[in-house]
Amino acid sequence: MKFVTFDTGTGTPRSGWLREGCVIDMQAVSEGRLPGELLELVRSHEDYMEEVKRIDRRLGAGAESLLAHAGVYPVRDVALLAPIPKPPSVRDFYAFEAHVIAARRRRGLDIVPEWYQFPVFYFSNHQAIVGPDAIIRRPAATAALDYELEVACVIGKEGRDIRAEEADAYIFGYCILNDWSARDLQREEVKVGLGPAKGKDFATSLGPYLVIRDELERHRAGGRYELEMAARVNGIELSRGNLRDLHYTFGEMIARASADATLYPGDIIGSGTVGTGCILELGPDVHRWLEPGDVIELEVAGLGLLRNTIG
Repeated sequence: MKFVTFDTGTGTPRSGWLREGCVIDMQAVSEGRLPGELLELVRSHEDYMEEVKRIDRRLGAGAESLLAHAGVYPVRDVALLAPIPKPPSVRDFYAFEAHVIAARRRRGLDIVPEWYQFPVFYFSNHQAIVGPDAIIRRPAATAALDYELEVACVIGKEGRDIRAEEADAYIFGYCILNDWSARDLQREEVKVGLGPAKGKDFATSLGPYLVIRDELERHRAGGRYELEMAARVNGIELSRGNLRDLHYTFGEMIARASADATLYPGDIIGSGTVGTGCILELGPDVHRWLEPGDVIELEVAGLGLLRNTIG
């Protein structure tokens, strides 16, 4: 199933799922038995999912049948928002070896040996989450705005000191993540040795929907998923990779994140950028930095297409 958060034009976010070109308002079609917020469903999904599946069967097949029910809308008539607009936390990892090598080479640096010892992450701004088709305001202080093509998992239940081989049970689902970056600000900040700050403080895109883990099982390749990933700027493909190329699995990332720390439902775990997945890595001979009016599309097989425009 593909879960969404959306707005029908009232300014009040609603939540539900997507099927056959329709958005199903889960609270409306359940007469209040299901919550109005997706984060609440994620928190208590073990209590709610049977009811979700029962209602989905009752609604019938085909758009015409679906639209006969109150609380069902054509997807073209709603605005999709970030699936989890206010996550409890966002940890973004650095887990694709090809990206790390290429991006550091651009800065005249080698990959550090510690990178191979454990997966590392930084905390992003969980209050700066945006969704599909949102305008990304370029920070006033940057002249080097970049996209980053990533996948995120959403934690589905509370856990601490989670073993990598048991981590799947803690994942509710996956979505696309764009870790917008102001490279000139980031370049100066990392010299201090504390990690990114204002260079990654202004926006992170999530969406267009949250795909439950079970739906991706057919794409599984060991501890990874065989999912093609691509990025386009103004319709021109710049980036292409595959989620299977992760050096560290999501299980290993979750194990690291939860070591002596508690993960909570709705927490976001980002993969880091796939190889070729940003302008920093590609270089100015391939594409300039992003400018107002540019349209950026990230597409991942099974996870949809996440589009934003620079403002």
